[in-house]
Amino acid sequence: MVISGLSLNNFRSYSESAFEFDESVNIIVGPNASGKTNLLEAVLLSCTGKSYRVKDIDLVKQDKPWTRIEAVTSEGKRVLTISRPESDGVASDQRVVGNSQKRFKINSVDYKRLSLQKSIPVVLFEPDHLRLLSGGPERRRDYLDGLLEQTTPGYSKLRRDYKRTLAQRNALLKDGGSGIANTIFAWNIRLSELGGKIANYRNSLVERIGQSLEDIYREISETDSTLDISYLVDVPLEDYSSKMNKKLEHNLQSDKEKGFTSIGPHRHDFVVSLNGQTASVAASRGEVRSILLALKMIELELLKSNLNKSPILLLDDVFSELDGSRRKALTKRIASYQTFITTTDADIVVGNFLDKCKVIPLNKQQ
Repeated sequence: MVISGLSLNNFRSYSESAFEFDESVNIIVGPNASGKTNLLEAVLLSCTGKSYRVKDIDLVKQDKPWTRIEAVTSEGKRVLTISRPESDGVASDQRVVGNSQKRFKINSVDYKRLSLQKSIPVVLFEPDHLRLLSGGPERRRDYLDGLLEQTTPGYSKLRRDYKRTLAQRNALLKDGGSGIANTIFAWNIRLSELGGKIANYRNSLVERIGQSLEDIYREISETDSTLDISYLVDVPLEDYSSKMNKKLEHNLQSDKEKGFTSIGPHRHDFVVSLNGQTASVAASRGEVRSILLALKMIELELLKSNLNKSPILLLDDVFSELDGSRRKALTKRIASYQTFITTTDADIVVGNFLDKCKVIPLNKQQ
């Protein structure tokens, strides 16, 4: 799938703008506050229907009743419209049906949400991702879950069901009635069933990442360092559901005192080790960048192989911070993917792609 053009109306900092893209590398260049990241975000929204930065309502340009993003792709036209609640006077093709504030239209067919089959796979690398290894475990769980939602049909629903069941159990724990032991039994069973599925999906994904992580890292960093990734759980993965259920029963009293569920996939983590040491502690800034680049390259490969679709790569203000060898390695790896790169300095980026790129200049917006 390739996006050849994009039209924006009342989107973020854009009133009305249109862009044409190349099927290979597109370099979005401009000073700060020129709308580079907003344009990248619009590409992402056209593909997945979701922003990685803000709520839907914040995508609508200030003081405007609606926003519209239209993408022309190799498989037709995709339109996303978002309206403010109870907005009047919008054009008929922008008006939102019923109580919904968001609507998709793909080749003239309306959708309330984008299913995995209707989404375009995307790999995003933005500055905040550099905190993946050093940030809290929730960040790493979200990383695995986000990738699984793009590659595994039904995983999004599985994740939602687990969160709802966990919330119900936690509510019972906080209520703390005398009959909680009998009431909570059914929730323990359900949470364990869902938790077992999530834990095994995540562990399988980590194992797949581990199969090529070290090789790609060595290619990018030009070193012979060892690199390993491991999924961290609270009970052994074999027959996880049964073991989790027993642990939930055993921990009932302490969970009541704490007011929350102390074990399960919502507490899991993964760790990356560099030369036998935890990378978040031992890795230099350059080594962390190489690890993250390796993970992103694996994401591209996983999405392509699982979905039989070539994903789009979005690089937000990270390419120019790489040194020469990492740029060279990255350039080689992304050659077969449509790529969007934002930068304040086109010279740093363009030289790596020779004439195989399209430069999209932006001016500072008022």
